[in-house]
Order: sequence, then structure tokens, then C-alpha cells
Amino acid sequence: MGGNELDYIRNAFDANWISQYGSNIDEFENSLERYFGNNSYVTALSSGTAAIHMALRLLNVEKDDFVLCQSFTFVATANPILYQKAIPVFVDSESETWNMCPDALEEAVKYCVQQGKKPKAIIAVSLYGMPFKVDEILQISKKYDIPLIEDSAEALGSRYKDQLCGTFGDLSIISFNGNKIITTSGGGILISRNIEVKNRALFLATQAKDNEVYYSHSEIGYNYRMDNIAAGIGRGQLETLEEKIQLRRKNHDFYQETLKNHESIDLFSAPNSDFFSNYWLNTIILKNDFSKEKLKDKFLQNNIETRYLWKPMHLQPLYEQYKFFGNNLCGMLFDTGLCLPSGTNLTDESRGRISEILEDEIH
Repeated sequence: MGGNELDYIRNAFDANWISQYGSNIDEFENSLERYFGNNSYVTALSSGTAAIHMALRLLNVEKDDFVLCQSFTFVATANPILYQKAIPVFVDSESETWNMCPDALEEAVKYCVQQGKKPKAIIAVSLYGMPFKVDEILQISKKYDIPLIEDSAEALGSRYKDQLCGTFGDLSIISFNGNKIITTSGGGILISRNIEVKNRALFLATQAKDNEVYYSHSEIGYNYRMDNIAAGIGRGQLETLEEKIQLRRKNHDFYQETLKNHESIDLFSAPNSDFFSNYWLNTIILKNDFSKEKLKDKFLQNNIETRYLWKPMHLQPLYEQYKFFGNNLCGMLFDTGLCLPSGTNLTDESRGRISEILEDEIH
């Protein structure tokens, strides 16, 4: 916690707004709109997943529509496609950012068109805080006139060519789940490009209540609005965002220094100066037949948690029947990769323990 969260929570109690209305929600949205700038209109919702679902609704994605989706991601990116009974078409990663491969994306677009249906949306992810290849993906989005949903759930504060992630898509989302750089306990936002879309999102997120003196509903809506307590937590967290980003990047500097002479481990890093990552998680790829399972077990024996990379969607039982385009680079990353401790509260003592294990295992 950053320090002022309890003050904003007390404000909610003092005002007796313990609901999905209240000043914390308004101020949290206003602060985020100032932060993102660039015609960004923010709707605070109950989760990043809800925000992706809302984005698909706003783009009128319906049964049997194609939606192009990055395969290398958490399942929350893809599940809302099935909520709408649409058809996910999965796209491989490229090696520099681990995000959506432009070549595989265009191949997938052409496939869908050949089936007689242009895709309704592209969902591109900024994985582990690393921006995707924005110029190339936007070029394909515009070339084929397919709206882009920017999943920056993990990329708050990351930038591409000095522009914030969350400002590139026709619709963009950020997650404030408990494991993100800042949190509202659970929560997320949808970022749209004009006030009309924001108003439509708010309408759908609050059960789609018609403008009548009684409860009238002409279309399906959702209970997706963020509550005033969660927004209060978010207000306090937002005040320390830049500090938290620097702490995450400090972790990356530590891993860079620790691993600089180790040929068996590649640390996932920004490919060039166009990409500024918040390094939400620091991830590695193991080479030369070095076992991720062996390294993970060694950390576990020392009471240090590591995790495997996201298992790509096209390899998941839920999604294995759907079309996939690419050379399965994301599958290779899953087979050889590991997420290392990356929290903002990582101490020098903890870094020392991590460093000892890495050096012992590699030498």
C-alpha cells in the first residue's frame, strides 16, 4: 500500500457511499484521464476481464464472429471472446517483444477474409509490461479496418516511443488485480477515445438501465462497475505509481547485472529505446538444455517462489480446437521460460538470496 489508501476509504465511509457510486470513483477516473491524456476516457470496472468483455460488446462482437487474439497471454484475454460466443483465432509471438507477430497476424486476417468474414477485432497484449510492436500492429489494423483492443493489463506506465500504453487501441484496458503494479484489490479500466463510447460503456456496466422512472431494460447489461471502496484504494495507489515503476525497473537492473555473464540464461529485455517496459515481471529463457524445472525446484527449496510463463492459449485444452497462426514461438517460450521474483517490495537481502541460487545453479 502507498500510504493514503485508508484516507480515501474513510472518506467513502464518512460519506456513506459503500456502493458503485461515490466521489472516489469519479476522482479515480478523472486522475487516470489526466494521466493518460491523448483523448482518453476512462470507465472504472470490476476487473480487466470485464473491460475486455465490455470492449467486445462495444464493437458489436456477436456469435460466430472472428476475433484475432494473441496466444501468449493469460486466459482472461481470450475468455471474453467465448462469452460473446465468437470464434477466437490465435496469433503467435515474435521474438523481440514476445507479443503479437505482425506477419502471423496478417496471415490470420487473410484466412478469416477467405472464410467470408472479416474479423471484428484484434486483441494485442503488452505481455509482462513490454509494449507490442505498435506501429506494425496498427498498420495492419488500419489496412484492413479492424478495430484494435489494446490489452495493457500488465503494462501500466509502459511506453512505446514515449507514448503510454493504454492510448494506442480503439479501446484499451488496464488491470488493477492484486498482483499488478498498483491495485484496487480487484478492478480494471476501459479506456475509450470519446465520451459517447465511455457513456455507452457505463450504461452496459450498470445493468443497461433504460432512462425511465421505473426499472426498464431493453438489452442485456452487466454488474461490472467498480465500487467506491476499491476506487479509494486505487486513488491512494495511483499517487505512488511512478515510484512503483522505478522499483520494478530496479529489479530488472539487478537481474541484468546478475545474469550478464551467464550464457545459459537470457533475460527478457526491451529490444531498443522505442520500448520502455515497467518490467511488471522479470522473465528468463533457459538455454543449452538447462532445465526450468530444476531451477524452479531449487528456488522452491529455498522458499522462493517462481512461476512458469503463461501457457499459450492454443495449447490450452479449452482452446486447442481453434485456429492458430505462426511457428509456435510462444510454445517454445513456455517450454523454456521462468518468471523470477519481481515485486515492488523485493529487498536487497532477497536479491542476495536470489543471486546466490542463480550463480550456484549455473556454475
